[in-house]
Amino acid sequence: MPEQNITLKIAGKEYALKAKSPEMEQIMRLSAEEINSVLAKYDEKFPDRSLSDKLAFVTLNETMARLTAERKFSKLVQEVDEFKAQTDEYLKDK
Repeated sequence: MPEQNITLKIAGKEYALKAKSPEMEQIMRLSAEEINSVLAKYDEKFPDRSLSDKLAFVTLNETMARLTAERKFSKLVQEVDEFKAQTDEYLKDK
């Protein structure tokens, strides 16, 4: 599938990008919307801060959320693996 040229506007600036699939395009557009939404909240809360400060806050927030999700996911995978091992052991004895 050929790449799709798209333009995203983030913090008032346009970026020409390429999406490898329609799904990736949707994710990119949703991501830009989320960034702009969070940035707007920081604009209201910290009107005297520079754009670069507010973008740093957005980045910090998003990275913290991603790392938290990764840790939760890792823990869930570990719990599933433990459950599978217990189930396999139980079934082996039957």
